[in-house]
Amino acid sequence: MALIEARQLTKTYRMGTAKQQAAGGGMTVHALQGVSLDIEEGDFVAIMGASGSGKSTLMNILGCLDLPTSGEYRLAGEEVEAMASDQLASIRNRRIGFVFQQFNLLPRTSALENVELPMVYAGVTAVQRRERALAALQRVGLGERWQHTPSELSGGQQQRVAIARALVNNPQLILADEPTGALDSKTSEDIMHLLNELNHQGMTVVIVTHEPDIATWARRKLVFRDGQIVEDSQRSPLAEWRQTEKHARVAGTVSAADVGQLAGAVQP
Repeated sequence: MALIEARQLTKTYRMGTAKQQAAGGGMTVHALQGVSLDIEEGDFVAIMGASGSGKSTLMNILGCLDLPTSGEYRLAGEEVEAMASDQLASIRNRRIGFVFQQFNLLPRTSALENVELPMVYAGVTAVQRRERALAALQRVGLGERWQHTPSELSGGQQQRVAIARALVNNPQLILADEPTGALDSKTSEDIMHLLNELNHQGMTVVIVTHEPDIATWARRKLVFRDGQIVEDSQRSPLAEWRQTEKHARVAGTVSAADVGQLAGAVQP
């Protein structure tokens, strides 16, 4: 079943001052030109292309951060292209987890509080927020560092906190924009192992990357040029990808005892 269905997406920007645009001047940039694609539930897709190729524009539309100029986009069956801003915010919070190159963590708050943040917007109670945030940190290997602020964590650990934050509302889709761009090669490999493990637990993962070695972690690779898909290649059929045992798995759950022990440690 397709989680993402996009048909003939276009995105056009008008460049120049308001006066120039009113006079019909300025420059028109066609960031996307008739892009159509389906992404199945449980897939792992890498999007590549040079700067200005349209890959980030597509990522913003897939993430419901922007709307196409024309075309159709459905996420889990919901028609996105005509949504109002509050509807877009709701679908982002319910269905999508975001991971960014620069982590985007709040600098003066703990790892726990950073992971709790999406649940605040979702109206989750304080007790549930704490338990779910601790479970997410445990899932990415940082259960013992919940009290540390970003400045007390390495780059790789900060990205793990960001991934835990992306997971905490149990999204259907992880969108990662250059998730290893600020990391060294060893830490990048660790982060890709984690994303790979999450994918093999059933999470749909889409990454944007400039790095060919990072793209090789994905089952499917899309290459953009001038706002169009110029390459769509697959390492293996999706059914085979889901069944392969060569990828290590990580336990997707945390025991109630573990969560209770950690939650007790956070109580004032």
